Amino acid sequence: MNGNVNPSFWHRKKVYLTGHTGFKGSWLSLWLSSMGAEVKGYALDPPTTPALFEVASVSSYLESEIGDIRALDKLTRSIKEFNPDILLHLGAQSLVLKSYEDPIETYTTNVMGTANVLQASRNLPNLKAIVSVTTDKCYENQEWVWGYRENEPLGGKDPYSSSKACAELVTSAFRHSFFTDPQGAQVATARAGNVIGGGDWTEHGLMADILRAFEQSKPVIIRNPLAVRPWQHVLEPLSGYLMLAEALYQEGEKFAEAWNFGPTEADCKPVNWILDHMVNLWGNGASWELDQQAKPHEARLLKLDSSKAAAHLGWTPQWRLESVLGNVVQWHQEWRASGNMAQRCLSDIAAYTKQI
Repeated sequence: MNGNVNPSFWHRKKVYLTGHTGFKGSWLSLWLSSMGAEVKGYALDPPTTPALFEVASVSSYLESEIGDIRALDKLTRSIKEFNPDILLHLGAQSLVLKSYEDPIETYTTNVMGTANVLQASRNLPNLKAIVSVTTDKCYENQEWVWGYRENEPLGGKDPYSSSKACAELVTSAFRHSFFTDPQGAQVATARAGNVIGGGDWTEHGLMADILRAFEQSKPVIIRNPLAVRPWQHVLEPLSGYLMLAEALYQEGEKFAEAWNFGPTEADCKPVNWILDHMVNLWGNGASWELDQQAKPHEARLLKLDSSKAAAHLGWTPQWRLESVLGNVVQWHQEWRASGNMAQRCLSDIAAYTKQI
């Protein structure tokens, strides 16, 4: 692999995308559309108000079906009718705090939802590649100072992390049980870091919380200011998913395994580093303070080792964190000024792809 997302490969490919109404799914929908892919999305209604899916008019760039991945019959009909070449599974309950509030929804969505997607994808005539997206939090966190590699033990102390470790196991079982034909669909999983970028209004998400507080001239209330996370712009892991899908499609089963797509060591920063930089970028008296209330368990230290993706896919991070934070503030201020956010996203995608 040459380390690039190849637009000519994606031109006219039929791509089925779960989770297209979410933050990452909306960015990926726009990127696929810009390369000439024929995209069908399947997901619940946008999870927030506002939502990037609506702000950037994403529905005008693809065929959109509102549905629940837990509804196996409906999902199966949808996938089979579309008959995709490639399937990208991003649909999930993606929040640690929400998993404490509703663990059953988290497990049914992330575990059974993943099983349903894989079951619905069996024996499709044109399908060659499935990328199932999990998370960096699927690893059994030992609070190590080094990054986790793909062969480290899976686990999770909170329901979200645990559910994603389970999704990895489900995917592995389906791969070895039902996707064994070297000429058929190949299945891989992708584990990314903490994504940030314009248009993220995720409940309890750090960037969304920061920008909401700044807009209201209130201090940001922070749970774990010393927690270290692998921060990265949303386009970084999305480029990894696209490159992995192309490798699965063209080169087959040797890529059908787990892959990390995380930032450089230098961009694994504590939350308070992010806050201080965002305060300086925003100005106007922006500030933050510590949440004094009792908090559920969240990992303090988490990093990914993405050397495998660099060696075998040619994938490496392109945008440094400090410039990404500036990009997020500019994007948000452009939205507040009623800018054309679809065009802003497409411009960011064009700028990113010039560097890879």
